[in-house]
Amino acid sequence: MDLSILKPPPGTIHRRKRVGRGPGSGHGKTSTRGHKGQKAHSKVALWFEGGQMPLTRRVPKRGFTHLSKQKNQTVNVEDLNVFKEGDVVTPETLKEEGLVKRKGRIKILGRGKLSVPLRMRAHGFSREAQRKIEEAGGKIELI
Repeated sequence: MDLSILKPPPGTIHRRKRVGRGPGSGHGKTSTRGHKGQKAHSKVALWFEGGQMPLTRRVPKRGFTHLSKQKNQTVNVEDLNVFKEGDVVTPETLKEEGLVKRKGRIKILGRGKLSVPLRMRAHGFSREAQRKIEEAGGKIELI
């Protein structure tokens, strides 16, 4: 197919409205803005409500967002089977294996089974995860 012959379907291209070009154009004098008033004289923000209290200020504010608070990244016990027996598992090794996406707090959760004994270093462990790691012969260490 030759791209130079492509054209938009008929009726989809419109000429732009040229306003303020005299009475003969049909859009002269007030330039389609009507007579007088705030919208005729100047620009008005889309959210402006004519001086009444804007909706965003009428609605009560709720909650609080702590921007610097770090969220826990979670790793399940079943995901730890990628490591070899006796490995020391730290946040850095979890990131290398692709089990966590970014640096920060890591919590180990107890879904699944662990088949290799590991030495785990993390910021938090659920009770179930702690039990399963110790049952497999591993040790945990809180950072």
